[in-house]
Amino acid sequence: MFALGVALACGDDRPAVADALAVAVECLHCGSLVHDDLPCFDNASVRRGRPSVHAAHGQALAVLAGDSLIVLAFQVLSDVAAEAGDRLPKLLEIIATSAGTPAGLIGGQALESEDDCTLSDYHGAKTGALFRAAALGGAVAAGGDEALWARVGDGLGAAYQIADDIHDHTGGDLTVGKPMGQDSRLGRPSAVELYGLDGAVSRLKRTLSDTVEQLPEGEGAAPLRHLIGQQTKRFLPKSLSTVAA
Repeated sequence: MFALGVALACGDDRPAVADALAVAVECLHCGSLVHDDLPCFDNASVRRGRPSVHAAHGQALAVLAGDSLIVLAFQVLSDVAAEAGDRLPKLLEIIATSAGTPAGLIGGQALESEDDCTLSDYHGAKTGALFRAAALGGAVAAGGDEALWARVGDGLGAAYQIADDIHDHTGGDLTVGKPMGQDSRLGRPSAVELYGLDGAVSRLKRTLSDTVEQLPEGEGAAPLRHLIGQQTKRFLPKSLSTVAA
């Protein structure tokens, strides 16, 4: 939805290309979750309230399923090569950068195996890479301003990761359907550990405010503004929504 909202805000002159980019980002996201749940990483038996792929079908098929979803991200873009024209190389680069190393999903997964890494590197290479791909890819698919939307994607990605850390710490409702308390149990970098709970909440609110201020005005961007407003209401547990920024 975010990728399509950005494309619409940029005029969406090639809707088939924007659709393919959005599907590609979703494939990367789902593939990363399948891999993230594996016993060698988070060892999570539940995802979205149902058995994770390896819990239901075994580790071998889970590895292959995750790999296949990453490959599928590139396939869906190749299917619209004619419509994408000269925008295709940049779209493929965006997906590859988001999936790979050093600052993509695989890079972020590798950081979990390191003894020490910075919170900014860890957050930027996990879900942050997907938000950037959605924003930047949506803009490229529609011929929009790459620099502006890359900043918006980075900002929302950073905010989401802080929110995820807060919910993991408090057991809030953002991540219902997967195990809570993973950051502490697995020794992962966390905004709550670094800034404290109140500090993380304040940082989240500032990050969201700064990011929303960058969104363009105008009729084309109105649906995206509404979408971001609705989704970010879920970023804080209700018990923390009154903490001052």
